[in-house]
Order: sequence, then structure tokens, then C-alpha cells
Amino acid sequence: MASTVWKGYISFGLISVPIRLYVAGRGHHVSFNQVHAVCGTRIRQQLYCPHCQRVVGRSELVKGYPVSGDEFVQVTNEELRALEAQSSETMEILQFVKLAEVDPLYFQTSYFSVAEEPGRRGYALIRQGMEHLDAGAIAKITLHLRGQIVMIRPYRQGLVLHTLYYPEEIRAVAEFENQPEVETRTAEPELAEQFMKQLMADFDPEQYRDEYEARVDRLIESRQGEAPVPAKRPKKKLAPVIDLMKALKKSLAQQEKAPPKKPPQRAAAAAAHRSKQAS
Repeated sequence: MASTVWKGYISFGLISVPIRLYVAGRGHHVSFNQVHAVCGTRIRQQLYCPHCQRVVGRSELVKGYPVSGDEFVQVTNEELRALEAQSSETMEILQFVKLAEVDPLYFQTSYFSVAEEPGRRGYALIRQGMEHLDAGAIAKITLHLRGQIVMIRPYRQGLVLHTLYYPEEIRAVAEFENQPEVETRTAEPELAEQFMKQLMADFDPEQYRDEYEARVDRLIESRQGEAPVPAKRPKKKLAPVIDLMKALKKSLAQQEKAPPKKPPQRAAAAAAHRSKQAS
């Protein structure tokens, strides 16, 4: 059963809808421990002070903010806790916006919301209204002792929340902002669109999987038995594009001849992997 991240109320005028929040997705990666190659024992890391020339315990540590060189302003955990946002059980809707106006670049973490029994009608009312208006709600919430701005939007049969980056958290990259405008030939955009249309399909996330993690899994399995044989992957050579029109026409011709791609059988592969581990 999923654990609740936040429990409280969506405040919408005089309507208060009791809900629970659950994390919608988590990044996943293969993790390793540092092991001594000589004996195979997991190592322990120690905290060492080069000035005092000795190992120090965690009880001797405080947070330090660098101000210049090796000078730090020391701050205690108690001082930082006093600055944290007060926990709140109310998520106040500040405004409604058109979904198209909120750039996904501002999306941070996603959460599923589930209405408690007394608030299901109010929950459905908000969801249906936003669906009809193609709108989302901007609200304020306290999560993990920090005030957050979130966007609430309809998703399937419920509402999802996305915490939003503040404007100062969006990086300014000069290389991106200062890219020069490039003129294209009259027929080039049309040919490019034709090629795009041939690759157009409904988005199905099940057809994508982490190939690196699958290779690591196979490596670990093989190390438990016989030594692994690294797979040779042919390198795809990309010739420099001299004539964009010729490249587009050739891409279109190759795509028309190519057989339709079948999505990888992710579920079957995962089931086979799990049964192999169980045995």
C-alpha cells in the first residue's frame, strides 16, 4: 500500500475537499556499494578534519555556509528549523490558469491526489470544472516543511499535482538563449513535416525501458555464475549533412521501405526476469 505524503484539504472558496497525496513517480537506478576488492567487505567512510588531524564524530558537526575562501558562517539545525514553513493542512487555490499557459519546464515533482469519502463530490466538481475549461489551479501548500507553489490539473479520473520551480530556480543558459536564427529553404520544412508524420504515433510509455539497467541486471546475473561476455554494439556512423534536402528525401524513402516497428515486450521480459530470479 502506498504511503501518504500529505493529508489535508483543498480550499476552493467555501468548499474544502479532504484529500491525500501520493508520489506519482520516483527515479530508479541500479545502486552499488563501495567494496574492498581484496576481501570483498563493504568499506566504511570516516569524517576527517585536516586542521585537527583526527577523525571526528557526527555530533561535532555543524552546517557552514561558505563566505570567502575557507571562511564559513556556522548555522545550527535548531536555527534552520526555526525558519521552516509551518505545517499546514490546507492547500489554498490562488487562481485558475489555462493549462497551455504553464510551461512544463516549471514542473518539478508529480503527486496523485485521492479524495476522502466526505469530499468526493467536491473533488469531482473541481475536476469536471477544470476539464470543461481546460484549466489548472495554482495553489500553495507546505510540503516537507517548505512552502511550495503547485499546479493542480485533471488527469484521468482524478487530480494530479505538480510542484513548480520558482522562477529563480530555472537556469539561464546563454548558449541556449543566444542561438542564431537560421533560414531554411522553402521546401525543407514541408519535407521535414512529411518525415515527422510518418513517425507520428500515440504515446505509449510501456514501449520504452531503461536499456542500461537491463544490461546491468544481465551483468550481475552472469557474475553470479560464469564470467560475462560483453555484447558488441555496432557504432552508428553519422555522415555530415551536406545537402539538407537530399538527407530529408533519403530519410523519407528509408522510412517508407522500413517495416513497422513492434513495441518491445516489456511485460513479458519483466515476468521472465522475475521468474528467473525466483528460481
